[in-house]
Amino acid sequence: MKTLLALLALLAATAFAADVSGNWKATAEGPQGAIERTFTFQQHGTELTGETTSEMMGKSTINEGKVEGENISFAITVNFQGEERKLTYHGKISGDTIKLTSDFGGGMSIEWTLKKSS
Repeated sequence: MKTLLALLALLAATAFAADVSGNWKATAEGPQGAIERTFTFQQHGTELTGETTSEMMGKSTINEGKVEGENISFAITVNFQGEERKLTYHGKISGDTIKLTSDFGGGMSIEWTLKKSS
């Protein structure tokens, strides 16, 4: 019985997960001012893939992506000053807006606001 209830809860959570597939424009305040990044998400159930592009870091592939209800998380690998670095993102989806925090390690993070593009 517990297994059946857990399965039903999982199916319900998947059914109500937001679909973030499409193009998103992101803005954040960095140490040297405003920064922008675009995200193209492909969502299949709770799995999230895609890519992201910024003028500073170039194009990166989205890995380890998940959408569970209103929660979203993923990682990218960027080349920063000649060094490969993994950045993790996590946040909340609210309609056509996503609020994300990107973690650089060492206690450094940036708060992003994403808006769905047409």
